[in-house]
Amino acid sequence: MNKLNQYKGFDIIEDHTDFLIINKHTTINVHKTKDEKGLIDYIFEQFHIKVFLCHRLDKDTSGLMVLGKSSKSTGIISQLFADKTIQKRYVAISCDAPKKKQGKVVGDLVVSRNGNYKLTKTKENPSHTEFTSFNLIPKRRAWKLIPITGKTHQLRVVLKSLGSPILGDKRYSKDDAQRMYLHCFHLSFNYKNTDFSFDYLPLDLEFSLLKHLPNNWLSA
Repeated sequence: MNKLNQYKGFDIIEDHTDFLIINKHTTINVHKTKDEKGLIDYIFEQFHIKVFLCHRLDKDTSGLMVLGKSSKSTGIISQLFADKTIQKRYVAISCDAPKKKQGKVVGDLVVSRNGNYKLTKTKENPSHTEFTSFNLIPKRRAWKLIPITGKTHQLRVVLKSLGSPILGDKRYSKDDAQRMYLHCFHLSFNYKNTDFSFDYLPLDLEFSLLKHLPNNWLSA
């Protein structure tokens, strides 16, 4: 789906009566901090509507988000996330050869050092990620990631655990790429008995390498 309107820090993909679908850029935080405005502030200042968070993305992750326009719609959509009935798909790019090219990773994520997380073999409250990958060019591999759970840093830690951290991930990788190459490209859900599906794929910088993917690889 093409962008409808471009703003500083985000693009409007769909302006529904009850919710807003945006593409978040890597330049803004979802949550307001002491030093920076949050996504909600940017949307209000530029798009002139008040919206409410239903979920989040890390600052360095770009991609699709759904935001409620009222407390009622926000509650409904937040419950869809809680019930795991909203499907999210991510695409990532890495450089190192992985230990495993497709499959699933299930395990607990525990806090390590400096706010980082690590994957363990325990399964008390496990993260669950399904994935497949495709070699784009030498030292550049595309990943399609489907998070069944939504843990902090989940996808970033999973790829690190596979020996192929995300390109540009300053926490879990040591390269000097211009950005972190992790993007939520697909959202689909049923809202008030109507099915909605949204896709947006960036093709700037190294994401342009995704042109080497087979047709329909991401949607399969």
